[in-house]
Amino acid sequence: MANTIKESGTEGLALQVTKPARAAELVEETSEGDATYRADVRVYSFDYVLLVVDITRVSADHIAELVASAARDTDSIYRAMDASVQTAGNGYQVQLPPARDAGFQEGDRAPCHTARGVLVISKDDGTFAGVDAARLARDLVTIRKEQVT
Repeated sequence: MANTIKESGTEGLALQVTKPARAAELVEETSEGDATYRADVRVYSFDYVLLVVDITRVSADHIAELVASAARDTDSIYRAMDASVQTAGNGYQVQLPPARDAGFQEGDRAPCHTARGVLVISKDDGTFAGVDAARLARDLVTIRKEQVT
């Protein structure tokens, strides 16, 4: 089941992403579970889609290709903002400063799709726009996987 967007104090909106962050290599841990790396990320926002990219490990050319693809597909692009992957409880959350621009609100279901260095978060509200956002998220993951092979 997808996690839901939550308020995060003065930081705005956030999403719990423990398993996806590990899968996307946005965090690295010791065998005891202590974080040895937490990515510096940039969050790009489009209608119903957030693209979270590790700005240290994903090249500018690859980021540009992903952003251009999402913008073309959604006919939208909003703010991109630097954010962080933070420890939250027994896991990790990612701050999503431009999430409201993309149509997200506290309580929204937000499936997370992963590829190395990237999380793609789509809004799951049961509408055609939500279904389209999930398809785009899968397409962006495919593009990213092709970039790293």
